[in-house]
Amino acid sequence: MPPLPFDPLSLPRDKKQLRRLLQAERQALPDRLERAVQLQSVLRIWLAGRQDHTLGAYWPIKGEFDPLPALHRWTEGSGHGTGDGPPRRIGLPVMNRETKQLRFLQWYPGCPMEHDAYDIPKPQGTDLVTPTLLLVPCVGHGPGGLRLGYGGGFYDRTLAALNPRPYTVGIGYAHGHIPWLEAEPHDIPLDTLLTEEGVVWQRDGR
Repeated sequence: MPPLPFDPLSLPRDKKQLRRLLQAERQALPDRLERAVQLQSVLRIWLAGRQDHTLGAYWPIKGEFDPLPALHRWTEGSGHGTGDGPPRRIGLPVMNRETKQLRFLQWYPGCPMEHDAYDIPKPQGTDLVTPTLLLVPCVGHGPGGLRLGYGGGFYDRTLAALNPRPYTVGIGYAHGHIPWLEAEPHDIPLDTLLTEEGVVWQRDGR
């Protein structure tokens, strides 16, 4: 990988400014395609060790890593004639405007889609699913599974309300590592963090 274009210790401490900088940097990465290919491989290998059958994902925006190709291959590994067990399902998030929490509608290639209030595609008229494993996109990430998101708090509110809480896997590129990132009171640390460099964080016992 080419060296990162900035020193992480020099990043701004203001989170709004930090989000803007990291998003712009992610979209401008000259080797983003190469990083995405490597992260696809990391994700496929990591998922092979899990027993989950319902997974919550996301539709990529603003230069985010696209997990859907790897996840579509994951669905073919069980319940479709190539493995044992129930069918594997993928859900994409839909925001509840009243609670500001997320629910997940089943996604599959070619399923009907529509745009939500943020102009992000979401499944239209498919089944509601309850994921036991949740992939969470990261604008940035720090020690101990800390995640820097877009500032809306949707994932934190959703995770706080779910019982049992799904296993959470942060997905992001290595350029977004922020060594000084600290948790705020509402932050819920991730259980695992994956980048194109591999598993960079995993909570003990999970």
